[in-house]
Parts: sequence; C-alpha cells; structure tokens
Amino acid sequence: MAVSYYTEEGLQKLKDELLELQTKERARISKEIADARDKGDLSENAEYDAAKDAQGLLEMRISQLEVIVGNARVMKEENVDLSKVSILSTVKIKNKKTGREVKYTLVSEKEADLKAGKISYESPIGKGLLNKKVGEIAQVKAPAGLLEFEILDITLE
Repeated sequence: MAVSYYTEEGLQKLKDELLELQTKERARISKEIADARDKGDLSENAEYDAAKDAQGLLEMRISQLEVIVGNARVMKEENVDLSKVSILSTVKIKNKKTGREVKYTLVSEKEADLKAGKISYESPIGKGLLNKKVGEIAQVKAPAGLLEFEILDITLE
C-alpha cells in the first residue's frame, strides 16, 4: 500500500478507531461468541454463526487500519508549499464553463467531507488540481465530460 498523507487530527482519529476495535470491540465479540457457545449445539446456532462472522469482519477492519496507520504520514501546515496546489492547501477555483467559484481543501480520502469543503487529493478533481499554480487551468475528466477550473488562489485555512 502506498503512503497516504493525513492531518494530525485525521491520523489520530484512525489511531483512536484502531485502539477501540482492538480493545473494546474484540472483547465484546469474544463475549458474544462465548455466550452463543454456551447455548448448546453449534451446528444449528445462528447466534454463534453471526458472532463468528462479526469477528471475521472486525479482524479484517483491524488489519486494514493497521496497514493504513503504518503507511500514514502527517502533513504539517508549515511544510505546505503555497506556490502550487498541494495536500492541505485550500484552493479557490473557478469553473470556466459556469463561472462558479468554490474553495476546496485537499485532504486524504478518509478525511474528505464535501459539505465541509474537503476533497480527497486522490479524487479526480483533487488529482487535477495538484501541483497547479495560480492562473493555471486544471482539466478534470468527469462523467459529464471534461471540466476546466482556473486556479484563483492557494492558501492555508
């Protein structure tokens, strides 16, 4: 898996989730399995089967988070180069076709929240904006066709 970049808060959320799953959720699932096992014949015990399935999903999520956290790097604002669009920068863009202006902050996939104006640097728009400078045009392939955005401003917000 490739290195992913996160804000300090975003990486901490992942670490918190991982710890929660490794401790409380593992204990809860183990108890469910034990309770179901105590109810008798395991071959016809739907509760036992469901608890074992939940355990498998939990362990899969823990493994995924361990890989993500292991490959995560924190981006610090003081390291952001504002001469071009990069991870953690906030970019003000103008849709060349509609004239509509919007601001987006480029973040990791896990931190993306369109309502909060945060888009993934791995998304089509994020990829199209990366490394562009003020005044340049970013071309983004979208299902609706080719979109063009003019870079108006790059800041830290």
